[in-house]
Amino acid sequence: MKFIAEIDIMPIKEILDPQGKAVMLGLHNLEIDQVNDVRIGRHITLTLDTETQEQADQIVQTACQKLLANLIMEEFTYSIKAV
Repeated sequence: MKFIAEIDIMPIKEILDPQGKAVMLGLHNLEIDQVNDVRIGRHITLTLDTETQEQADQIVQTACQKLLANLIMEEFTYSIKAV
């Protein structure tokens, strides 16, 4: 079966996010003052061909923990759906 994994990787809340701060400053310069905080992360889409959703889940977990996310500074969430 084919599965699509949608992965979001974000800096943990305790880590300073300089990209987010730069975007916040840019919004302020555009006089958009209603935004209180900006955090910048990454979105990754994986297409997997596995026999079960459990296998797809294990592959995504391994990829995130060992390659895609720096677990010292980042956290990840994901969803998997069959296509």
